Amino acid sequence: MASHPKLAALAVVLRDEKVLLVQRRNPPDAGLWGFPGGHVELGETALEAAARELAEETGVTAIAERYLTNVDVITHGPDGAVEFHFLLAAVLCRYITGEPRADDDVSDAAWWPIAEVTSGALPCSDRVALVLRHALASAPDQ
Repeated sequence: MASHPKLAALAVVLRDEKVLLVQRRNPPDAGLWGFPGGHVELGETALEAAARELAEETGVTAIAERYLTNVDVITHGPDGAVEFHFLLAAVLCRYITGEPRADDDVSDAAWWPIAEVTSGALPCSDRVALVLRHALASAPDQ
């Protein structure tokens, strides 16, 4: 059960008409695909956290360029109590190097065709397609 909201950062990385996603190993979204990311550490910006978590979870290096949007994730248990409460800062990151490999708390990492994600064909965490649309609007060369 959550005692307070937690701040986390998501790394949104686009490359060659694809987006980098990871399959979550742990709740609340175990088994679903989403952006690499995790908790913002004390004294760290969400931009820094996005780049760090990206490297930790996938081995991919990118430069965090700018904030895209925020996503509230609040889930309740059967008794109505809040189980998870996250504020996710989605950060657009510019790919530098590396091929994805699953590490840390993810079970898989891969480049996915943007169309497959936006169409809903891939089982993704809530609002992944919406955040991806923000990224595409912000980076029109993709």
